[in-house]
Amino acid sequence: MIPVSDFFPVWPSLTASQRGTLESAAVRKSAHEGTILHNGSEDCMGLLLISSGQLRIYTTSEDGREVTLYRLLERDICLFSASCMLHSIQFDLQVAAERDTEFWLISPEIYGDLMKQSAPIANFTNSIMASRFTEVMWLIDRLLWKRMDQRIAKFLLDEAALDGSSTLLLTHEAIANHLGTAREVVTRLLKYFQSEGAVKLSRGAVTILDKAALERAAGE
Repeated sequence: MIPVSDFFPVWPSLTASQRGTLESAAVRKSAHEGTILHNGSEDCMGLLLISSGQLRIYTTSEDGREVTLYRLLERDICLFSASCMLHSIQFDLQVAAERDTEFWLISPEIYGDLMKQSAPIANFTNSIMASRFTEVMWLIDRLLWKRMDQRIAKFLLDEAALDGSSTLLLTHEAIANHLGTAREVVTRLLKYFQSEGAVKLSRGAVTILDKAALERAAGE
């Protein structure tokens, strides 16, 4: 496991007591792929410090449609799983493990008290929040101004970079859930990309054959 101290670049600015509080409060946890770790604003499990694995942060509409907001990887901090200490947050987010994940869990009460005591901790937490909202605003920009074929092409490229593989083990339904659209739309556009020689479709998988073609389709 990555030491708790490695997650906080402000560690040298903390007092010995504050460092001890963070280290003693951190509880080692793990989650299997597919586990829902956080399910909306009524659920407040605490701050997650990700040692290994991958988390997906997403939102769900009233009709059950999902949109992935961003992913968290090794050495990232999941702040919205401690939403009860962020009183200005008024929307529900879900957090799920996309891969087997190991993390440290710090209770929201303890971390909230530290934010009140320590300006470095408070400033660091605010910087994380600002970074996440920047990612969400980037997504909103794509939702508003990018065509779905551009969004799918960009998604495939990002997934390939994340997995380090040109073969993505994703169903059309899973892609639709990430992008907040219908499976039929995804299937139609993937078939178009296949007809152009950019991808190859198989059961439960999409293989990128022409990265440059996808980059052009994504508008990059």
